[in-house]
Amino acid sequence: MSEDIRTTAPMLRKEPAIRRIGRSDIVDALSAGLRDFQAYPAFGVFFGSVYALGGVAILACAFLWDLLYLVYPLAAGFVLIGPFVAVGLYEVSRLREQGRVPTLSGVFGAIWTQGAKEISWMAFVTIFLFIIWMYQVRLLIALFFGLHGMPAGAFPGVLFTTPEGLAFLTVGHVIGAVLATVTFSLTVVSFPLLLDREVDFITAMITSVRAVVSNPAAMLGWALCIVLMLFTAALPAFLGLVVVLPVLGHTTWHLYRKLVA
Repeated sequence: MSEDIRTTAPMLRKEPAIRRIGRSDIVDALSAGLRDFQAYPAFGVFFGSVYALGGVAILACAFLWDLLYLVYPLAAGFVLIGPFVAVGLYEVSRLREQGRVPTLSGVFGAIWTQGAKEISWMAFVTIFLFIIWMYQVRLLIALFFGLHGMPAGAFPGVLFTTPEGLAFLTVGHVIGAVLATVTFSLTVVSFPLLLDREVDFITAMITSVRAVVSNPAAMLGWALCIVLMLFTAALPAFLGLVVVLPVLGHTTWHLYRKLVA
């Protein structure tokens, strides 16, 4: 009886093993990411431009609809969907690692064949987190400034000169930091893993969280590095993202290689 159970029971898929990394591994991954960008800059500029133009379009809509108080939250929240936009960059690094010359059709084709369904679910997760961020911003505005908010022109002055405005900034940044940490933990390994192996997006997210939990100091340092680079790149109307996004994307691939055995 026990033998029949053993032979008929479904095989459990073993979760990927996680390695321990240190600061030197992050530096090595960043150097490798820079080399990938230098080897194929056209891909980096293409995906970086798509990301930058998306940010410009979102902010333009905020100005057009006189929602100036949402400009900063939109710019901050837009970072959350960066891991999805960088999927093509992970694939460029993967192909270069294999000694193959990437082409634009080949990159998109590989993404489609490697696990488009699971990657689509991960994209949904990142967009959903962005939506949560924007909803909590609107909730905080209602809590601190009333259901009708305030005129757009008065918002900057009220934000920095009143107790309500300072409290809004404090609570919003704390919630934003928590949400950014969650997003980072769920995505830093999951997207590259879905490109590299046949796993479902739940397993990919669990593996990503395990990688962060197993390497808290190193991954926190990398997360802070990402925040600083993206913040600096976003200042000149998102134009810096044309260079910063591809470097971060290629680096993430090499960091994944170091983290997941």
